[in-house]
This record gives sequence, structure tokens and C-alpha cells, in this order.
Amino acid sequence: MNITRVVKKEIKKDLDPDMMLPDTLPVYVSSFVYMFGVLTMASLVIVISSGIIMVLEGPIWYQYSSLGLFFRSIHFWGAQVFFFFMIVHMISVFFMAGWREGRIITWMLGVMLFGISMFEAFLGYLIGGGFFAQWNQVQAKDAMNAIGLTGFINILNNSQIYGLHVVILPIILVALLGIHLFFVRKKGVVPPIE
Repeated sequence: MNITRVVKKEIKKDLDPDMMLPDTLPVYVSSFVYMFGVLTMASLVIVISSGIIMVLEGPIWYQYSSLGLFFRSIHFWGAQVFFFFMIVHMISVFFMAGWREGRIITWMLGVMLFGISMFEAFLGYLIGGGFFAQWNQVQAKDAMNAIGLTGFINILNNSQIYGLHVVILPIILVALLGIHLFFVRKKGVVPPIE
């Protein structure tokens, strides 16, 4: 028994190009219910792109220049649209019982993506710089103390919040999204309930 051959065979089985990039899809995928996952990813691309531009230009630019405020608005409204489509996607997949036929990992990855996205949006709201953001930062500190997370994250440390929001959590989100899409392609799109 050759371990390399076995591993190569398993990888080739899971990463078959015909399976990862199919040229034909089942008829039921033409329903509008199946488009919310793609719309969620498209809005995530807009949020990440506008966020990268804001990081490259700096906080003075996106807080005081008109073009910076425009990109800040794109980032904000892109996040709103992202959450709208993600919630509609999760509701539709829930009512289609998307965990059926061995798709539980795909479902759980989606739930994890939702939770991490909520924390990411919360941190983004805290670094907004306005009065309400600062007020919520102080209130969140008390909540973090109450649940015992102050040892891991200091909500009042803007550098730590900024680093989590701009670097750490987006990398985790994109990686989990890639794994989520891999499992969607591996198991196929969930068929409607008979």
C-alpha cells in the first residue's frame, strides 16, 4: 500500500475540476431562492474592496474628504446589504433543510460565518469614531467583562479592534467562505424538499 498514491487519489476525487466548476446545473437551481448565496458573496466583495481602499488611504481620508466619505458609505451600505442577503440565504437554506444528505458541515460552516460576520460588523461599528461608537465601546467593555472575554480582547483598545476588524477576522471569513464553497461544490446544491 502506497500512502502517497492513496492521498493523491483522495485529493483528486475531492478536487475534480468537473465537480468544482460544473458547466451544467440541475433545473431547480434556476429558482430565485438559490441566488442569495451569490448575492451575499458579491456584497462581501464590495465590502472588502471598499475596506481595502479605506485602509490604504487612512482614517483622516475617509473621515474628512468627500471621496473618502463616499467609500465609507459604500463600505457601510455594503455591509448592510451583505447581512440582508446572508440572513435571507440562511432562512431559505434552513427551510430547504440544507443539512440533508451529508451537508451538515456546509450548514455549520455557514452558521460559523454568520457569527464571525456579526462580530466583525460589531467591531467595525466600534471603530467608526462617532459619539455613539464611543458610547457603545464603553458599554461593550462591561458586557465583555460580564462574560469573561476581557482577558482576550480589550474593546477600549482601538488598535486591537482595528487590527481584528481589518486583518484577522477578514482572513478568517475568507478562509471559511472558501471551505464553505468547497463543501457546496463537493456535495452539490441542496435539492428542494419533495
